[in-house]
Amino acid sequence: MEDGTVGRCDSFVVETDVHFPTDINLLLDAIRKVIEISTELSRANNLAGWRQYRYHQRLFKRQYRIVQRLKHSTSKSESKRRQKEQEIQEAHRIYLDLAEGYLTRADQTRRQISQHDPLSMIRLIELNRFMQHGRRQIEQIDRRVLQGKRIPHDEKVFSLFQPHTEWISKGKAGVPVELGLRVCVMEDRDRFILHHRVMVKSTDDQVAFAMVGETKQKFPTLRAVSMDKGFHSPANQEVLKSRLDCVVLPKKGRLSQADKECESDPEFVSLRKQHSAVESAINALEVHGLDKCPDHGLNGFKRYVAIALVARNIQRLGAVLRQQEQEATDRKRGPYKRAA
Repeated sequence: MEDGTVGRCDSFVVETDVHFPTDINLLLDAIRKVIEISTELSRANNLAGWRQYRYHQRLFKRQYRIVQRLKHSTSKSESKRRQKEQEIQEAHRIYLDLAEGYLTRADQTRRQISQHDPLSMIRLIELNRFMQHGRRQIEQIDRRVLQGKRIPHDEKVFSLFQPHTEWISKGKAGVPVELGLRVCVMEDRDRFILHHRVMVKSTDDQVAFAMVGETKQKFPTLRAVSMDKGFHSPANQEVLKSRLDCVVLPKKGRLSQADKECESDPEFVSLRKQHSAVESAINALEVHGLDKCPDHGLNGFKRYVAIALVARNIQRLGAVLRQQEQEATDRKRGPYKRAA
């Protein structure tokens, strides 16, 4: 501690508990909940219209399966490809018409609900939310399939039940995409996690300064931090060098002569070689339950991550204490002698 604290910073993805999203299965989720909530409201308020709600759910799911199984033709014949495209569009049109019908019926039910019942008002808020999801998915499917347009990434939603879920592609081999949120962790040389941050709609280079600043508030002895190239930006280089004695933040692209001299410094080289040890902490977190978050909502996600990191530090502390006890026992026992 006399030499100061040295940190290793990296991020990884904690997945949310969601199915793989497509616009048609998100519409299925929305209509399923609309029918379910409308039925509950009708029963609570003695309204007619949803007695056969299970039949309607099966009917809509049957049409979803038809749409799901349809694939674009790979035939060399133009007429066959055109015929298949028309079949796909017709199946989607029927699917959207069914969804519109259920949304219309739900809207009629909503208008008949008493505004004085608190429980009904809570369910009405949920109904409104899922109806909005349904209308958005209908509009996006119409644009994509029937009009042939592309949907911008920022307009897409990847889960109706965990709306904070992000589509993350980090370029890992065999893992084209992960659905969840990034979590940035700061580990010291003794493999204790000093600080963490759940990254909502942000990337590594956007949280580098905040991670160092918040860690330094908790641990004023922090003097050096190592990061990978994903955290690099010219602003981060300049600001972090003013806060720390040594910043191991490799630059992207071609290096200038000054950059080469900086990155060939013995301490820079030593800390950069040790940086990969943070992957061991990330792997331990994922193995012990932080690969996927089962809790709901963004607050539940943050709480689950924080508890998992505390548990990891307790586990690491236990390992240190066991090692100290073993060393004390070995000293009392003396050197081991092989039997003659």
